[in-house]
Amino acid sequence: MKKEEGEEKAKEVIVSSDFRLMLRLFLRSPTSLTGIIIVLILIVLAIIGPYIAPYDPYLQNIDERLKPPNWKHLCGTDQLGRDIFSRILYGCRISLSIAILVVLVSTSIGLILGLISGYLGGIVDEVLMRITDMFFAFPRLILAMAVAAALGPGLYNVMFSIATVSWPVYARLVRACVLQIKNETYIEAARAIGASRLRIMFKHILPMVIHAIIVQSTLDMGGVILLAAGLGFLGLGAPPPTPEWGVMVSEGRMYIRAQWWVSTFPGLAIFLAALGFNLLGDGLRDVLDVKERRE
Repeated sequence: MKKEEGEEKAKEVIVSSDFRLMLRLFLRSPTSLTGIIIVLILIVLAIIGPYIAPYDPYLQNIDERLKPPNWKHLCGTDQLGRDIFSRILYGCRISLSIAILVVLVSTSIGLILGLISGYLGGIVDEVLMRITDMFFAFPRLILAMAVAAALGPGLYNVMFSIATVSWPVYARLVRACVLQIKNETYIEAARAIGASRLRIMFKHILPMVIHAIIVQSTLDMGGVILLAAGLGFLGLGAPPPTPEWGVMVSEGRMYIRAQWWVSTFPGLAIFLAALGFNLLGDGLRDVLDVKERRE
C-alpha cells in the first residue's frame, strides 16, 4: 500500500510539474496570449452579449437607416435602421455556437473512424480511407455549398453541411497518430495480457492522440466561422433577418462604397474570431509538442 501511494504521489508531482511547464511556455508567448484574450472576449460576449446590447437586433427604424457610427449607434445602422453593434453582439453567440457544435460533431466522427481505420488496418482501413479521399477530392467550400443548397437555408442545415466536410481532416489525423502508436511496447503488452480491441483503442491509444485533436479542433474553429460566414454571404446560411455575421456582410455589400460600416464591422468581427482561434491553436501546438517542451 505504501509503495502504491508513493507511486501515485510521484505521478501527481510529475503531472503538476508538467502542467506548470506548459503554462509557463504558453504565457511567455505573445501570440498565445493574444489568441486566448480574443477567444475569452468572444466567449464573454457570446454569453452576455444579448443582455448588454443597447437595441433589439431585429428592431427596424427607417428614420435611422444607414446612419454612420456615432455615440447613439457605435457601429452605425444598416439599410433597415437596425443597430449594427447590437446585431454583432447577437451574432457572436450564433457564430460561436455553430463553430463549437460543428467541431464537436466532426471531431467525434473523425476520431471514431480514425481509431478504427488505423488500428484494424486491412480492408477496413482501405474502405474508410477511400471514402475519406472522396470528401477530400472536393474543395471544402464547394462541397459545403452543395450540401447546404440541397438542405436549404437554416442554422442547423449550415451546421450539418459544415460538419459533413470537416470530419475527414480528423479521421486522417487520428489514423496517422494511431499508426505511429499501435506497435509501441505498451500496446503489445496490453494485447499480450488479453486486453480487448476497444479497451486498447479507447484506454491506451486515445489519450496519446487527444493533444493532436485539441490543437486541430482549436485551429478548425476559426475555419468553421469563416465557412459559416461564407455560406451566409452566399445566401446558403442562416436566413435573414438572423444577425449572423456572414449574412450581415452580404446585406451591406450593396452599400460598401458609400456606407462602408454596414459590411466592415461584421467583417472585422469575423476576422478577429478567426485570428483569435488560429493564434490560440498555434500556441497550444507549441505547448503540447513534447520536443518543444524539452527544448
